[in-house]
Amino acid sequence: MTLLRTRLSHPATAASLEPFRLMRGLLRWDPLRDYELAAPAGAFMPSFDVKESADAYQFKVDLPGIVETDLEISVEGTRLTIAGKREEGALQEGERLHLAERTHGRFSRTFTLPEDVEGEKVVAELRNGVLTLMVPKRPEVRPRKINVSLG
Repeated sequence: MTLLRTRLSHPATAASLEPFRLMRGLLRWDPLRDYELAAPAGAFMPSFDVKESADAYQFKVDLPGIVETDLEISVEGTRLTIAGKREEGALQEGERLHLAERTHGRFSRTFTLPEDVEGEKVVAELRNGVLTLMVPKRPEVRPRKINVSLG
């Protein structure tokens, strides 16, 4: 409780009240934001990392125990959807379950891609429980170096 009061009692800094910084923060549009973030308690929701390079967007998803036949990946316009399922292990005769912490079931995540991608050239690889998707950018929007000649 004391820590909370201490944090709240500090006056705002001049930088945090700078109006243009506040507006940039409020109006920032993230084209890769998730549509479906909320998951019921105990539901299987894998962790995602998304990063951008000069040539592509890379998605990495932790999917332990999932095989490629249990995955559905689709691109429709600028929407990338990754869906799948992890089956619950069945108990054999004579077995008793003492602890069940691993989640299972279906999951689906949808991302809005920027307009500069080549959706028909997406490459997906599942290795050691990690799904990697490479979504290439169109060549005309990739940065290129311009050489300057002496005149």
